[in-house]
Amino acid sequence: MRFFNTAGPVNCNKHYYLPPLSRFNLEDILNLIHQEKFFVLHAPRQTGKTSSLLALQSYLNAEDHYYALYVNVESGQTARGDVRRGIQAIITQLAMQAEITLKNTFILKQVSTAIEAYGEDSALGVLLSSWCQTLERPLVLLIDEIDALIGDTLISVLRQLRTGYTSRPLNFPSSVILCGVRDVRDYRIYSDQEKSIITGGSAFNVKAESLRLGNFSRIETDELCLQHTQETGQIFESGVLDAIWENSQGQPWLVNALAYEVCFKMESGRDRSVPITPDMVEEAKTRLIIRHETHLDQLADKLREERVRRIVEPMIEGTAVDSTINDDDLSYVLDLGLVTRGPEGLQIANPIYREVIPRQLTTITSLNLESTIPRAPFIQKDGRLNTRHLFEQFQQFYRENSGSWLEIAQYQEAGPHLLLMAFLQRVVNGGGRINREYGLGRRRLDLLVIWPTPSGEIQRVVIECKVLYNSLEKTIEEGLFQTVRYVDVCGASEAHLVIFDRNEGRPWEKKIFCREEVFEGTDKLPVRFPVTIWGM
Repeated sequence: MRFFNTAGPVNCNKHYYLPPLSRFNLEDILNLIHQEKFFVLHAPRQTGKTSSLLALQSYLNAEDHYYALYVNVESGQTARGDVRRGIQAIITQLAMQAEITLKNTFILKQVSTAIEAYGEDSALGVLLSSWCQTLERPLVLLIDEIDALIGDTLISVLRQLRTGYTSRPLNFPSSVILCGVRDVRDYRIYSDQEKSIITGGSAFNVKAESLRLGNFSRIETDELCLQHTQETGQIFESGVLDAIWENSQGQPWLVNALAYEVCFKMESGRDRSVPITPDMVEEAKTRLIIRHETHLDQLADKLREERVRRIVEPMIEGTAVDSTINDDDLSYVLDLGLVTRGPEGLQIANPIYREVIPRQLTTITSLNLESTIPRAPFIQKDGRLNTRHLFEQFQQFYRENSGSWLEIAQYQEAGPHLLLMAFLQRVVNGGGRINREYGLGRRRLDLLVIWPTPSGEIQRVVIECKVLYNSLEKTIEEGLFQTVRYVDVCGASEAHLVIFDRNEGRPWEKKIFCREEVFEGTDKLPVRFPVTIWGM
């Protein structure tokens, strides 16, 4: 039986799959190769880059017009700025792949002597040039994980490829594809030798074009999932494919991971006579997040980088990005797949990432809350969530802990929002879930608590968070409209507006308050709805 793939390249005999060559415009790729171009293919991690490159290698070698060779240069990463070690590792990988794929041992015979003979800053280029002169057909070189290389090792590889460019196609690879997470133009490489930053564009200015491998479309997502039904007969109930799409937004690893979790790991899902339900997808999503799957951990690890913080922190707050932030930082988070451009501007790429980010940023706080905040007092006898008690307790918790926590938090500006989410997560964990909406320029954080009760009723609570910048009354007026608009979208039965006052000179007695307001409706939003306002 085939299964959904969550690790490594696609194996068409073992995995459900979309044809790898369909993931990009093959005609465009072939045109660039025929024109003897050097170009870039980049995409976020676990998107299908390697699968596509391997499929392209097989396609080209079957056509008999080129020799195509795929090589992964990640082994050179540990060399960091040690160019000699890095180039040696790359040459070794090149020799091994040439023998395996093309049954050619030309480079293998020179692996041990190349650097001694030509020096580390020329050995790779000389070997490629010498090898191409012996081949009957032009060589297409597919270099994967190029941006895993570090410092002078990466600079040396890029410059050796650039130097050989004028010798193609007879005396150097006719076409070279560099594949990685980022576009080469976004590289900012520190050179120990030159004691300066070298840009990828200057080190590899022969790049003709940059192509990006995107996520699955909605049609492709459905097609992949339905291969399981075709093979096993197991049915996806109405709403399941919608749930997989909504949670993943077509991110290939997430699509496969959610489907694998419900169909192959969850006990109920392994019974092929049992239909897959939307609730099972939600459970799968929670399992992936709690287990800290490698894909999610790798992504969350990037949050510690300052250039990522500069983009993500204002997104959590809903404010604008600082005007001093350069385009490179934005390009970087887009290339990581962490952020995407949506209808309302920049936003976190999908609901799973939106939940992973605050959890990762408050891991220690969440652990402390587990030992200090019991869940039981927040749940009423009828099983409903006691939201008034929840906010009263959070007000006191925030008053006592926000100062010390914000002093050590990396994301200080978004600290109040993160503390609230950590507190809510502690209370809701195991009984319900929290949907989060945040992005640049929204001027708010939208939270929806979904809490199933023993009676079968679903308690839906909207929580809108704002920071006090202008007058309190103006902030409340704006916040009421935003809160009730979100209530209208979600079909919630209860709404709370939380206003954080970051003015250090104002005493807590003036910051802390609770008041009831009723939004009377407007022409744009003709809805009347009560909202509880909490000041902090």
